[in-house]
Amino acid sequence: MKKVATDIGGTFTDLVCFSTDPNGWSEVTIAKSTTTPSNFEKGIMNSIAKTDIDLEKVSFFVHGTTVVINALTEKKGVKTALITTKGFRDVLEIARSNRPDLFNFNFQKQPPFVPRYLIFEIPERIDYQGNVTKKLVTSKIDQIVRAVTENQVEAIAICLINAYKNPSHEKKLEILLKQKLPETSILASHTITREWREYERTSTVVASAYVSPIATQYLDHLNDKIKENGFQKELYIMQSNGGLMTLQGAKANPISIVESGPVGGMLGGAELGKELGFKDIIVLDIGGTTAKCSLVKNGKITVTTDYFIDKSKTQAGYPILTPVIDIVEIGNGGGSKAWVDSGGKLHVGPQSAGADPGPSSYGLGGKDFTTTDAHLHAGFIHKDFFLGGDRKPDFKAMDATLSSLSNTLKLPKEDVAKGVLKIANANMINALRIISTNKGHDPRDFALVVIGGGGPLHGVFLAHELQISTIIVPNYAGVFSAFGMLKSDFKKDYLRTEVVEISEKSISDIRAVYNELMQSAKASFEREGFHGEQVVFKLFADIRYRGQEHYVKVKLPKESAATTDTLVDAFDKEHEALYTFRLDVPRELVNFHVTAMVPIEKPNLPCIDQHVGSDSPFDSGEVDFLDFGVHSTSYYQKDDLKIGSLHHGPAIIAEVMTSTVVPPNYTFYLDKTGNLMVRRK
Repeated sequence: MKKVATDIGGTFTDLVCFSTDPNGWSEVTIAKSTTTPSNFEKGIMNSIAKTDIDLEKVSFFVHGTTVVINALTEKKGVKTALITTKGFRDVLEIARSNRPDLFNFNFQKQPPFVPRYLIFEIPERIDYQGNVTKKLVTSKIDQIVRAVTENQVEAIAICLINAYKNPSHEKKLEILLKQKLPETSILASHTITREWREYERTSTVVASAYVSPIATQYLDHLNDKIKENGFQKELYIMQSNGGLMTLQGAKANPISIVESGPVGGMLGGAELGKELGFKDIIVLDIGGTTAKCSLVKNGKITVTTDYFIDKSKTQAGYPILTPVIDIVEIGNGGGSKAWVDSGGKLHVGPQSAGADPGPSSYGLGGKDFTTTDAHLHAGFIHKDFFLGGDRKPDFKAMDATLSSLSNTLKLPKEDVAKGVLKIANANMINALRIISTNKGHDPRDFALVVIGGGGPLHGVFLAHELQISTIIVPNYAGVFSAFGMLKSDFKKDYLRTEVVEISEKSISDIRAVYNELMQSAKASFEREGFHGEQVVFKLFADIRYRGQEHYVKVKLPKESAATTDTLVDAFDKEHEALYTFRLDVPRELVNFHVTAMVPIEKPNLPCIDQHVGSDSPFDSGEVDFLDFGVHSTSYYQKDDLKIGSLHHGPAIIAEVMTSTVVPPNYTFYLDKTGNLMVRRK
């Protein structure tokens, strides 16, 4: 029996396959191929071909993808229309008055995904309590249908005022439109989110509709392709909330897979931390295009709906009300280009050379010096392990791009190459601080798990700056996001806005809402073939002090039902931890949040055999460790290391898909499952 996970990134497509025997999980097969943007499923099939996996023998297949987020950030969705309540046509255009930086005059307002001429109003009104104050007027529907047909609209988003409270008008409108436009993708806001805030809710359903045909076509093509090659089971998709969903579920709500790819690594890192006895960890995933990080406290990953796409120093971004593992993502990775602005300042990223032509050292015509080139120049990547040993680095091409930067900056090449790495490290440290110190967490209390092809190259430098003493490089770090997907469960999140003051009088109503959401989750899972008794629930609540605008998410104790004391105590503690104070004023429960899960059997990394290799370096050379200086350095091949044998830096540990850089004053050893444990002396 085999379990397969694939992960499409901006540069590479990764694959992990676990094979079983009667004694348990015993064999791991990995592969990495170039991502093929014009035909994503081709990259997946290339990875499968590299491993000779017989898809007929695969019992479980999960897939993570960046197709949705790429379509949104690159503005490559379909022509989309919006139908909203009369008087609310300009919600998207007005947006919010918040700016990324109050005094930043480079701020630019981003255009909505739907132009104003494709936003249609319809007479109806439901008040904030869910009461119908004006019935839905359907006489305008034929006029709207003609307009969207003439404009060749491929998707329609429906978002009526206060539909989160009472979706009856949206349901009726959705049915009528699907009857008249059976070939058009139609999404109503109540099927995507039941949270309030009119602009955010509208933005979410519009974004989901904008990418819906693209996601549907892509997922159908992938499903057809693997079925043609022998796969006989159901394809599952990784959600942004860290859970698995069915193919049909992903097609019905594509915005739920907006961060489908990155969350696998975060989830896998959290599970690995638990296995190794680290409840507090920071996971850092550095790929070819981006770097992502997330914080795990007490073994728990934070899931948030306060999520934005395309947000930057000069852009407010687009809010998305969908549960997403709390991730900070920046445009810095192995392929990030080094460039000089008009003022003569050196930058790294966010533009990426991708996989084709890729960094100049690939020898495929790349004209830019990248982070990967800087690693190679510094000696962090051994020439025999470049791209897994599949290709020799083109030092001549790399030197040409470095010389060009050197001439522009009027600095020695060695200083420029070091500068590229220092800037990349500084960018990543800023991201790590956003999820740690900026939220009241001391990074010194955490271990750092580094994954992706670039994570082990940067990890120790970042940990040193943040005074993190333990760095964990998982086995198969280069494809760890795909591995993390196999550590997930089937998961559904149900959120509903119901503003209730917490008191003994309201507690029965609060319990009733939670019970209703749990019954909806059970029914949904049963429709997908699961038994109701398999479903496990976690209850959360978004609570605020009366008079506050925003709220804090708290988890209710598993062993108790919702009571006044558990709600108040959980909120007060969390509020004080975040903001250093608590108030003696009434508390309001704003959003009810139920997470329903069906646990599945998860593979564990098998213990590796006791190595009898040389435990000795295969090469040595002079390596520039940036602020640590230039040192004579030993190169080890990871497969030659003995379990538990302690080594001292400076050292480079090379493996097929990455290399781990260990500066002076650090030690490292290999544990029984192949994880590299790096510690500051």
